[in-house]
Amino acid sequence: MSSYQFDKIFTPAEANELIPRLEVAIRELQASASALRGRIAELVKREPGARGLPLPQIIERYPQLRETAAQLARAAEKVESYGCLLKDIDQGLVDFPWEMEEGRMVFLCWQFGEPAVIAWHPIDEGFAQRQPLSGAPKHYLN
Repeated sequence: MSSYQFDKIFTPAEANELIPRLEVAIRELQASASALRGRIAELVKREPGARGLPLPQIIERYPQLRETAAQLARAAEKVESYGCLLKDIDQGLVDFPWEMEEGRMVFLCWQFGEPAVIAWHPIDEGFAQRQPLSGAPKHYLN
């Protein structure tokens, strides 16, 4: 029995059904993140004292960033509303809880640009420890 609690447990087929919607959501998320970074970079050029501040403090200091930050938050919430876990915006990494054999909980791992879920990794490890799913094309794994 697993001590992990997830709202949804996926099968590889269920995760793959979400890929088209996730591709759209990840594109929106990456665009929002890029827009926010661009606006922050502009402000830091004018006020170098803002460099290195945590994002919440930057947004508090510059209220004009609130809407762009809210767009980013909504895009991230959209990805996670499907029951999966957003792991990295820039790489477009998404994990799906999956009960492997004998009740072992792991994450199915998908990266933006991959045609399907082709790998998994232990819950306490990450992208670098991905293992190929049986029957998945190996050339996508680095």
